Parts: sequence; C-alpha cells; structure tokens
Amino acid sequence: MNSYTFPRELRLLTPKNFQNVFSNPVRASTPQITLLAVPNKSEHPRLGLTVAKKQIKLACRRNRVKRLIRESFRQHQHDLPAVDIVAICKKDMQNMDNEQIHKMVTKLWRKLSRRCNG
Repeated sequence: MNSYTFPRELRLLTPKNFQNVFSNPVRASTPQITLLAVPNKSEHPRLGLTVAKKQIKLACRRNRVKRLIRESFRQHQHDLPAVDIVAICKKDMQNMDNEQIHKMVTKLWRKLSRRCNG
C-alpha cells in the first residue's frame, strides 16, 4: 500500500541540496512555473520550493501556491522517478485559481517524469 504523506525525507532542506539541483538540471516549465530536476541517490523523489517575495508580494498568496504544489507532489510522488525537484514560481502564478495551478503542476510532473526516465 502506497503512503501519500509528505515526511521530512521527501523535502530538500539544505542549501547544498538546492545547489545540486541548480548545477545541471532537467527542466519542465510553463510561463508561471519552472521545475528543475536531477537524479538522486535515494529511492524516492524530493521536493524543494522557491517562491520569491519579489515575484509574489503577499505572504498569503505565496503560502497558497506552496501549499498547492506540495499537495500535488504528495499525490503524485509514486509516479515520479528518484529525482530532486526544485519548483521556481513566477509572478503570473498568483493570478491563477487553485484548479488551474493543480492542472498545470500535474501536467509538469508527467513531463518531468518522461524527461528524467529517458
């Protein structure tokens, strides 16, 4: 039975983890968000989020975007290969509703999986 939790092991926590992803990533993007991924040594994917205050001014909107991306990752974690992923959000994302964000991110998970698996 698959577990759909989002424990600490599924998160990128240190600056070194983020730096690894930025070094030579596989990309999947839309005008609103970019996903960067590199293979990792564990057997599960890990997620890191960057939502800059410069891009999305209000904290409540930044938190909403992060919450939606984390929730989508939690639901799709078993479909993803063992990669470290960093999601970089852009300004246009704050004007999208929850359903649009969910559909867009779901499509990007699939695109990223295809690109990382070959």
